[in-house]
Amino acid sequence: MGNGKKPATYEDIEALPVGWVGEILEDELWASPRPAMGHAHACSVLGARLVNPFSLGSGGPGGWWILYEPELHLGRDILVPDLAGWRRERMPRPPSPEEPFVTFAPDWVCEVLSPSTVAVDRTRKLPIYHREGVTHAWLIDPLAHTLEVFRRESSGWLLTATHAGDEQVRAEPFDAVPLGLGALWLARTNR
Repeated sequence: MGNGKKPATYEDIEALPVGWVGEILEDELWASPRPAMGHAHACSVLGARLVNPFSLGSGGPGGWWILYEPELHLGRDILVPDLAGWRRERMPRPPSPEEPFVTFAPDWVCEVLSPSTVAVDRTRKLPIYHREGVTHAWLIDPLAHTLEVFRRESSGWLLTATHAGDEQVRAEPFDAVPLGLGALWLARTNR
């Protein structure tokens, strides 16, 4: 660390105000308030669209465990992606119901960007996910109405596609089922 500060601990996360999300990235505490409604809506709809075909096998191939905001303990880092998925061939059973966190890196993560988290998601969390062997990452911007799809390469993340607006897309690793992006976006209202 070299800056004389002691590494953040889980107690630092527990001391945050109610409703705040804490993560430890490279020994530093990062805290953010609960996200705005566009973020919550995009995350909820995406989870609903992926869980049925990929986690439950209803209308799709199954083969995944998909969790909403799982707490990941990866080495000394503690991360809370908006959504994460594990291929069942790598993790045959889901975590048991009483487990408070997962120590096994997912195969796919999705971060829904907020103005307060975009820099951390891109510059701090993506490198950790890469280091831990996550094979796919999605970044969704509910204000710009975009989905960026990344695939892990040995040298770093490869941006394989950027989708926008109301497109129907097949985005890896969930390209077996089309995803209508328009459902992810809340319309702006003039009040």
